[in-house]
Amino acid sequence: MFRRVEEPVPEAVTEVWSCTNEACNGWMRDNFTLASGDPVCPLCHSAMMREERVLPILTNYTKTNV
Repeated sequence: MFRRVEEPVPEAVTEVWSCTNEACNGWMRDNFTLASGDPVCPLCHSAMMREERVLPILTNYTKTNV
């Protein structure tokens, strides 16, 4: 019998935008936002605030990091 051994996914502290509406669970990674200023929630259109979360590492190749 073959048993698959899963390797741990590397994680890092990541800046995200979280919806300020308590009834909404919307959030997005900062480096995946399209807005240049403070984004609005794509789900409920409320304001969003900056937070940090520990998430799996993803690279956004469509944005150039300066």
